[in-house]
Amino acid sequence: MTSTHEFEVGESIGVVSAALLRPPEARYLYVFGHGAGAGMHHEFLKTCASILADHGVATFRYQFPYMEAGRRLPNPAPVLVQTVRSAVATAESLVPDLPILAGGKSMGGRMTSTAAASGGLGSVRGLAFFGFPLHAAGRDSSERGEHLTTVGLPMLFLQGTRDKLANLTLLRPLLDRVTPRPSLHVVDGADHGFQVLKRSGRTRLEVLEESCSAFADWAGRSIEAGSRWPGRDGR
Repeated sequence: MTSTHEFEVGESIGVVSAALLRPPEARYLYVFGHGAGAGMHHEFLKTCASILADHGVATFRYQFPYMEAGRRLPNPAPVLVQTVRSAVATAESLVPDLPILAGGKSMGGRMTSTAAASGGLGSVRGLAFFGFPLHAAGRDSSERGEHLTTVGLPMLFLQGTRDKLANLTLLRPLLDRVTPRPSLHVVDGADHGFQVLKRSGRTRLEVLEESCSAFADWAGRSIEAGSRWPGRDGR
């Protein structure tokens, strides 16, 4: 079910790798960007892609140029945004028969929302974020999320209560100002990497199962009702 691909981000930037996982009964395609510290082959993305496939969601994972080149420092934001746009365009050409959603883990998600807020994002029908990075650890602020108010698409935020990069007391009022109102699914006890403490009685895999199930439920309602269905708060 998995096929490998390459696409050009720009003549001066180069070519990056991608992986398309399409289950037989796929209903949607999710263009899935990775976080700052790990690429598309990271266990987190591969596990989520597998679980989403079980829920009828195909995934198109891709590399950002710095990760493709084996570097640790992310590219400047304009290059990351251009990569998101190129990934979406490639996904549209590879899978023209499925509604497209986009987003990603941490940085990959924020760069996707930035692209959507600054001129649109092709035929993308909604955005979903696995741990949106609202601020740096210990520097609580909602400034990095202000662009969300201009996205204009249905959005899903999968956020852990122990996520040090997203203070929920700042994220909730920010999302209240967004139209259409986003969905917020709060994962009890999860940190930014969706890890939970042993005393929680749950495993990370169970947490990811919960998150991906919430994703599939949101995708079904979002696609069915367009851009005007009410958000669901996980409180």
